[in-house]
Amino acid sequence: MSDPSNAARETGLELMPRFDADGLIAAVVTDASNGDLLMVAHMNADALKLTIESGDAWYWSRSRGELWRKGATSGHVQKVSEIRIDCDQDAVWLKVEQSGPACHTGERSCFYRAVRTPAGTLERV
Repeated sequence: MSDPSNAARETGLELMPRFDADGLIAAVVTDASNGDLLMVAHMNADALKLTIESGDAWYWSRSRGELWRKGATSGHVQKVSEIRIDCDQDAVWLKVEQSGPACHTGERSCFYRAVRTPAGTLERV
């Protein structure tokens, strides 16, 4: 018999995010206007709550160990137009209106290189 809490999480309409052992959930971020993949980040409960409440994208920086609002220092903010959660509620998908580049390197997307096989070399795309 399946766990009723899993059934509710997987098919119900209540937000019940499943954070990992570090208290994080993966966040996939795409451009709301064209669907381009911009970045993948992590959120803790506070970041998800702030994102829902404010309409701005908030994340948990694993390297700095702190909350950060996307664009707080760069001005390249992400205004959230839609938040989706996957079937078992352990990943979120943010559709955003991105001002400026999404990547800290200045690239429009963090995914600006392709892996070419079989050598495994990188190519700028």
